[in-house]
Amino acid sequence: MPAFDVAALRARFPALSIEQGGRPVALFDGPGGTQVPDSVIEAVSRYYRESNANHDGPFLTSQRSDALVEDAHAALADLLNARDASEIKLGANMTTLTMHVARSLSATMSPGDEIVVSGLDHEANVGPWQSAAADRGITVRTVPIRPDDVTLDVEAFDKLLHARPKLVAFGWASNAFGTINPVAELVRRAHEAGALTYVDAVHAAPHLPIDVQAVGTDFLACSAYKFFGPHVGVLYGRQEALDALPTYKLRPAHDRFETGTGNFEGYAGARAAVEYLAEVGRAYGTQFAAQFSALAVGRRRDAHAGMAAIRAYEMGLFGRLLDGLEAIPGVRVWGVTDRARMAERTPTVAITLAHATPEEASTALGHRGIATWWGDFYAVGPVERLGLQPDGVLRIGLTHYNTIDEVDRLLDDLREIAAAT
Repeated sequence: MPAFDVAALRARFPALSIEQGGRPVALFDGPGGTQVPDSVIEAVSRYYRESNANHDGPFLTSQRSDALVEDAHAALADLLNARDASEIKLGANMTTLTMHVARSLSATMSPGDEIVVSGLDHEANVGPWQSAAADRGITVRTVPIRPDDVTLDVEAFDKLLHARPKLVAFGWASNAFGTINPVAELVRRAHEAGALTYVDAVHAAPHLPIDVQAVGTDFLACSAYKFFGPHVGVLYGRQEALDALPTYKLRPAHDRFETGTGNFEGYAGARAAVEYLAEVGRAYGTQFAAQFSALAVGRRRDAHAGMAAIRAYEMGLFGRLLDGLEAIPGVRVWGVTDRARMAERTPTVAITLAHATPEEASTALGHRGIATWWGDFYAVGPVERLGLQPDGVLRIGLTHYNTIDEVDRLLDDLREIAAAT
């Protein structure tokens, strides 16, 4: 099997050829949204050229569109290892889909019932439950975090389960600090307490193979624009859990959870993103394929092998980044840094500098053609709990199209910024 050829894969991403000041830009902004390969761009364009029509028409373009939309659901079922494409619902974004499910789930609850959310999460998996709970007199309790390594306090999680909540909502991975939660174990404990589970996998999906059947969650949501696709939200719902919910839709709607006319061109792009990941698996994931032997052959297994290959490459690159950051005077790395615990994090890191605010550092890097983010990234809870507001953190996110040279360039520039302030 050939070594992971990052140069060949980078050639698939047109945005990586953008230059600033005569140098290629270095994009470490992936946690806010990744770039897309040429095949995704072409899929969206081809939809408009060949298939642009509304749903269920007795003519060629509509039939093409419906077939493509059907396979988009199947492709995303493959990516998440859902049992069937009917367990996949597509929408505007993860937040909108979660709002929709929160309304439906809360309608099955009564005043005094409890929902548990995570203090590590993005607001998209906190705010919808708080809003729905406020409408119905439902109590929301929050699992605290451990400040030393920015991980979820699992002991506190267990204590909150004693009240037998109706729902437990938590993230697979933190979009701000990169922490990976023990998802399967948290789901198991929540189910033992009689609760349904809702997992935010937005930050995990670009970095890890996702298997909803293996972790056993009832619901999981993610966003295609975080894994090299367009702005499309993806919801997995275990069929029995979906069927048990009341729905809010127009009478003619073809699906209980997909309201209005879909973003069909976006669905075409999301399908192409899964196909791209499967291509990565076929080219560079052979050594990982045995891990997924229980999955059906073809796109499903290939996409998971592709994500495993991406994970291996990214974490190797992250080791170089972490070593370099820890060697810069005045830089503090937040989250898991123990090299023996790298399985507990994604290649996304949050830092602060002793003599420059996150905004100042990010802006200085931006002037040098290096894209990073600063702030709280809608992960308001953990940033507040760590006492990092109002400035937040500087976030550096690696993806599989980043290179050693880019990491070294970032470290050199950060070293200069830290020394100059």
